[in-house]
Amino acid sequence: MSKGKINVSADNIFPIIKKFLYSDHEIFLRELISNAVDATQKLKTLSNLGEIKGELGDLTIQVIVDKKKKQLRVIDNGIGMTSDDVKKYINDLAFSGATEFVKKYEDSVDASTLIGNFGLGFYSSFMVSDTVEIKTRSWQAEEKDGAHWTCDGSPNYELKKTTIKARGTEVILNIDEDSKEFLEDYRIKELLKKYARFMSIPIQCGERDEQVNEAKEGEDAKYQTVKVPDIINENEPAWTKSPSELSDEEYKVFYKALYPHSFEEPLFHIHLNVDYPFDLTGILFFPKIKPNMDMQKSKIQLFQSQVFVTDNVEGIVPEFLTMLHGVIDSKDIPLNVSRSYLQADSSVKKIGGHITKKVADKLASMLKNDREDFEEKFKDISLIIDYGMVTDEKFFEKARKFTLVQSAVDSKSFTMDEYLEKIATLQTDKDGNKVILYASDAKAQHSYIKQAEKQGYDVITLDSPISGHWIQKIEQVEEKLKFARIDSDMLDKLIPKDGETTSKLSDKESESLKGMIESSVDDKSYTIRIEALDSDDAPIMVTMPEFMRRMKEMSASGGGGFMAMGDMPDAYDVVVNGNHPLAAKIIKAKDADRGALIGQAMDLALLQQGLLTGEKLTAFINKQVSGLV
Repeated sequence: MSKGKINVSADNIFPIIKKFLYSDHEIFLRELISNAVDATQKLKTLSNLGEIKGELGDLTIQVIVDKKKKQLRVIDNGIGMTSDDVKKYINDLAFSGATEFVKKYEDSVDASTLIGNFGLGFYSSFMVSDTVEIKTRSWQAEEKDGAHWTCDGSPNYELKKTTIKARGTEVILNIDEDSKEFLEDYRIKELLKKYARFMSIPIQCGERDEQVNEAKEGEDAKYQTVKVPDIINENEPAWTKSPSELSDEEYKVFYKALYPHSFEEPLFHIHLNVDYPFDLTGILFFPKIKPNMDMQKSKIQLFQSQVFVTDNVEGIVPEFLTMLHGVIDSKDIPLNVSRSYLQADSSVKKIGGHITKKVADKLASMLKNDREDFEEKFKDISLIIDYGMVTDEKFFEKARKFTLVQSAVDSKSFTMDEYLEKIATLQTDKDGNKVILYASDAKAQHSYIKQAEKQGYDVITLDSPISGHWIQKIEQVEEKLKFARIDSDMLDKLIPKDGETTSKLSDKESESLKGMIESSVDDKSYTIRIEALDSDDAPIMVTMPEFMRRMKEMSASGGGGFMAMGDMPDAYDVVVNGNHPLAAKIIKAKDADRGALIGQAMDLALLQQGLLTGEKLTAFINKQVSGLV
């Protein structure tokens, strides 16, 4: 038996581990299971190389909850360790088991099959334990040459030889008072399903209770199994297979396994399978996302060699793709010791760029191969594409060719190039700008759409919560292109043509009409404009200037550099069509009648914009009802 101090740089390493190194105490189980899988994979590698002869036996990893003894045990039948190995890998934090192993067999083993090391990750056990024990026997050692290591959370340890019949390693955690949750069978199974459900070695979990007989010196105690242990994991997760091996139904089954509480099936999937110049596998699913739905993120699960790491993949996956669901697994993503936070690395950027390209190529091929199906799906994924075009330059370049806009007039869908060709003749203004008219709510703005249709114009529907950002991006990139919401001004002002419309009112009459409107409108913040427009245009419109309204919408949805605009008061214009017959009627009317005409026209204009509310709406309704009887 030997005693000593763990070779660390400072005596306070354990408090640091307990409090700061790992952000979440539950991580300890992931690390122990990863080590057990790692040890088992090493054993299989040696067997494949012919260094171990004969059958390997049952390689299932056992996780045992012993509530009475306040112990949690993790047992593997893997490569095991000698006493010297324990001294080297456990007592000296400078070494890594996997690194040493790969170095020895670098010409004959794939380093990517090894998850990590048995060193630093193992010490996460002390976050939940008073004392930690390791009982281990190397595949090369005799039964009598087993090793039993014990440490109470200080730098002091005890290591002695003992007889161990089975090859492999058992880690025994004597759970502390503050961590009793980890003595609950359901809690351990919950964590195993979270972190280890896709690991490549079978993992069995169950409770053990009464000791059947006292163990002899050097032997493990025998226990009676109270509950039948459950196999936690699936040995062949879908993303490790080739796409040709999986049917559409198997992809759906896998999606349901990932998201058992989801009621909707994904629209389609993208299977990632790259081995050069970096390692990347995974399956990404496009869910249905409605325009009025919150942008739900953190649905993609990041794995490293089938070990769950995190569902916060920002930094690997471009932000707009965090709305997708699915799995990404890469051995080339560098992580810190807790496996929880990404470090800045060129490989990460390359992986993110590749994922963006794969998504863009998939969408482009869907449009090309089955346009009708793509148009149907586009309604449910347009928010993701809009978000990507706004936030990712490379994606914008590709998405510009397959993003669709839909006409609010005839419901037909067009690519941007197709639509610009469609409106080139009629919707080009006097300065050569193509003007895209759009509605943010086709039902609420139906009357404006019909007025535009009457003049031969088309209107598209843009009802995404980030449409303002998307419009701004398109206008920045496309020359001679403008967007105008259909209710932001009179049509003649939205697409001004050569030659001014002759005013039917004299300058004096226009000034007089403006004064009449100003004196009748209660809200003095409104700006009154008298315009000479087509006589078929509305008599009065209440509008918010396109720039002001768009900036407020952008600030409300976040970003755009206009975050303070949400606090600014609304600024509306009252646009009066001086060529409409109502204008002349107002001028000629007597004072009492004039006020009623202006009030009625203003109420209708406000109602059309959804601005007639509260007492004014009640009064308007009562007035209409009284006119019926």
